Amino acid sequence: MLQVNGVSLQYGSKKLFEDVNLKFTKGNCYGIIGANGAGKSTFLKVLSGEIEPNKGEVVLDKNERMSVLAQNQNKYDGETVLRTVMLGHGRLVEIMDEKEELYSHADFSEEDGVRASELESEFAELGGWEAESEAQTLLNELDIPSEFHGMRMGELDAKRKVKVLLAQALFGNPDVLLLDEPTNNLDLKTARWLENYLLDFENTIIIVSHNRHFLNKVCTHICDVDFGKINLYLGNYDFWYQTSQLLARQQRDADKKAEQRAAELRDFIARFAANASKSRQATSRKKELEKLTISDFKPSLRKYPYIDFKFEREIGNDILAVEGLTKKGYFENLSFTMQKGDKIGILCDHSTAITMLYDILAGKAEPDAGTVKWGKTIRMSYFPLDNGEFFDGVSLTLVQWISQFSKDHYEEFLRGWLGRMLFSGEEALKEARVLSGGERVRCMLAKMMLEGGNFLILDEPTNHLDLESITSLNNGLTAFKGCMLLTSHDQELMNTVCNRIIVLDGGKVFDKNVTFDEYLDLTNG
Repeated sequence: MLQVNGVSLQYGSKKLFEDVNLKFTKGNCYGIIGANGAGKSTFLKVLSGEIEPNKGEVVLDKNERMSVLAQNQNKYDGETVLRTVMLGHGRLVEIMDEKEELYSHADFSEEDGVRASELESEFAELGGWEAESEAQTLLNELDIPSEFHGMRMGELDAKRKVKVLLAQALFGNPDVLLLDEPTNNLDLKTARWLENYLLDFENTIIIVSHNRHFLNKVCTHICDVDFGKINLYLGNYDFWYQTSQLLARQQRDADKKAEQRAAELRDFIARFAANASKSRQATSRKKELEKLTISDFKPSLRKYPYIDFKFEREIGNDILAVEGLTKKGYFENLSFTMQKGDKIGILCDHSTAITMLYDILAGKAEPDAGTVKWGKTIRMSYFPLDNGEFFDGVSLTLVQWISQFSKDHYEEFLRGWLGRMLFSGEEALKEARVLSGGERVRCMLAKMMLEGGNFLILDEPTNHLDLESITSLNNGLTAFKGCMLLTSHDQELMNTVCNRIIVLDGGKVFDKNVTFDEYLDLTNG
């Protein structure tokens, strides 16, 4: 068991955590969530011992081992792939190295023999004889075949390195497993493998992730980091989200009623306190007012942008017809027709093919062959994968930037649009060129909403977004009444929004009216 006792952490005047008390027990998976900057990853570092808290302690039961998913992909570049995995159990590798050094002695002494015997005993207790086989099995299951096992980590591409480091964290059945964004840069097949692996994992798992599907699939508890506190909730992410929204609404309603009653009491007291016939009633009202409490309810530090795609022109019968579309090196002879209500998820092993398709449909690139025919009633709005052209080197404030895409150029109106996307006050005067990745995405979504398109094309819109913005985007796209082409690594978004899946595979195309999960079931994805 891992226990957190009275932990507080502060940097200067900024308090991240204060008096945190938690128990992480065997057989459970804990998802750590919170607003950007709340300290989720920092808390994992406190748990691992990388960061010392100002107060309190983190206690791991004696003889229990903790494993942490390494974030530095280049840390093990000089090691072989197999040894990198086994370094996940540091003590085991130490024993192996010491044994090898002892047995290499030309004058192997009696003292060496005693030490070797001790090491062999500990080696066996730690499962050393099966360790190499276990490491190989993990690598093979993660699509790192045996020909890579003897290679140096520095010779691998980034995607394979991520898988090796994941194998390292899982190696040796750790008692406590800490994972910071474990699905980042994983392909769908590997992410699903990890889900199933963790579902069968019998020890303690603590995860930071922006992947809602992953949190829903594997988590038994949610740890919510907010206002310097970490509160523990039973259930997965969706259960926490629905519960937190309900509790917030109930508290706001209760506070509103209390405030109304307080106003009534103050009014009565003001009118009748000096009236002898009403003085007793006024005194009674004073006592009631003193007892009346309005909660010190704080809205969460989380901020949810308001995302709602509306359009004025209704869609006719003709939407989009793609016939024999070919772009060398990307796809060939691609044909499909869209109907009213279609929200299509586009998939491909090579994401550049999807981006090229979207660029062609948006008129930013030309096909080598084939035709694209848009319906006369269609007004298309495009969220490109690369939004650099809209921001790089642009010396406009956000108010000026958003004005480019609006019919109404009044500053109050524009500030209102920026405010709904979490740019309030002075933030609306920031220059577009200095925005972070997540801020750029929110601006692009505001642009699309102002355009009022009845057909949306979105190429990885969740990149750089936090959980709160992803949730708002999910709600907005689900409620959207028009047509859509969508590609996203966020499985929850794809599954809840799309009602049809098209998969590009060279000249072959999978095209069915199914949800994303149904597609995975059909293809054993």
